[in-house]
Amino acid sequence: QVQLVESGGGLVQAGGSLRVSCAASGRTSSSYVMGWFRQAPGKEREFVAAISWSGGETYYADSVKGRFTISRDNAKNTVSLQMNSLKPEDTAVYYCAGRRLPIITTMRNEYSYWGQGTQVTVSS
Repeated sequence: QVQLVESGGGLVQAGGSLRVSCAASGRTSSSYVMGWFRQAPGKEREFVAAISWSGGETYYADSVKGRFTISRDNAKNTVSLQMNSLKPEDTAVYYCAGRRLPIITTMRNEYSYWGQGTQVTVSS
C-alpha cells in the first residue's frame, strides 16, 4: 500500500505561481507512474499531469501545457507540480495519484493510490 500526502496549496493572484508537492510513503516501489488531478466545485475530477518512474516521460493536459511542470525525486519519494501563469480557472482541489503500472494514462480509474487533496485558489 502507498500513502500520499499533498502540501503547498494556497491562495494566489492570477498570473502568479504556486508549487504543490506530494510525499509518498509505504510501498512506494509499487507506484511507477505519478500524476496530478484536480477537481473544481461542481465538476468532475480531471487529469492535469503525469510522470513516469524515471521522470523521463511526462504528459500534460492541454489546459496546463506550457504553464505547469511535473517533476519527481525518487530518492525523497516526492512528486511536485510547479504551476506558473495561474488563471482563475485553475482553482480546484489538487490530488496526487499513483499508478502501479509503468504506462502513463490520463484515466483516473487507472490510478490506485490517492492523496487527500490540497486546495489551490487563484483570484482574479
